[in-house]
Amino acid sequence: MNNTILQVSELKTYFFTRIGVVKAVDGVSFGLRKGECLCLVGESGCGKTATALSILRLVDSPPGRIVGGEIQYHAEDLLRSPVSRLRRIRGNRIAMIFQDPQSSLNPVFTVGDQIMEPIRLHMKLGRRQARDRALHLMEQVGIPQAKERMKYYPHQFSGGMKQRVMIAAALSCDPEILIADEPTTALDTTIKAQILDIFRDLKQKKDMSILFITHDLGTVAGIADRIIVMYGGRIAEAGSVLDIFDQPKHPYTRGLLNCLPAISERREKLSPIPGVIPSLIDPPEGCIFYPRCQQRMPVCQQKRPEEFVISGKHIAACYLYA
Repeated sequence: MNNTILQVSELKTYFFTRIGVVKAVDGVSFGLRKGECLCLVGESGCGKTATALSILRLVDSPPGRIVGGEIQYHAEDLLRSPVSRLRRIRGNRIAMIFQDPQSSLNPVFTVGDQIMEPIRLHMKLGRRQARDRALHLMEQVGIPQAKERMKYYPHQFSGGMKQRVMIAAALSCDPEILIADEPTTALDTTIKAQILDIFRDLKQKKDMSILFITHDLGTVAGIADRIIVMYGGRIAEAGSVLDIFDQPKHPYTRGLLNCLPAISERREKLSPIPGVIPSLIDPPEGCIFYPRCQQRMPVCQQKRPEEFVISGKHIAACYLYA
């Protein structure tokens, strides 16, 4: 039985600037299943956040515009739904935790009021009921002295506590899908582990589907069911955690893993990927990783590779597996 609840097909999101068209997302396709944690991984600028914002049609326009593809939520194409319908879905059925809690929280409202706002909007609860639910959510995400801290303003919270407030606000209406954009960025190791524990609990206890976006492969290993590696607005490789970490196939994925510091083995130095990320205004013909690839072949420069099936659901967009 197919339990895919979100299907992204050939998504293309471009940004139209004075110096040219930036192809931030260029033909990305994937599915998110019920109760699954799917992680999008890649360097800054690879299209992870643009993909997430496109799902809820939150791309700033101008300069951004979704120029192609479909995003099916159950049987509904979100790209063709009226704005009034999208407003009922955003924060209610599909919630998003944005990258920077400092800029996402309103400095002139208490955190309690900001958590209560989507509850009152979507669930139509009275102020007292909304307050009780907000208090319960703050306790659920591990905010100590939650009853007192509901009256606090964002500047009175640390970075880790602000992130917990953002998670509580995203969970306020029991969404079916939670999109988390770099939720552990700029947090120390201890706080990061606590935030990841919250996501694991959500997945296990609520059977929630999570689209987790990060550039940190170490974070991915402990939370993901499946991993999609993105490069230059396209999917380079996709597979299970074991597929990606134990049997990486795409040269870019192997390069990312070689950049990680190893505890179990002694290395003289890290092995960076040579070259620089290509311009998405004028990307190279064929495989976009071609200029940096150590295993490139003539065909790589001529034609964009398909996503070749390695085994099961493990795929790689690389001519090595044609």
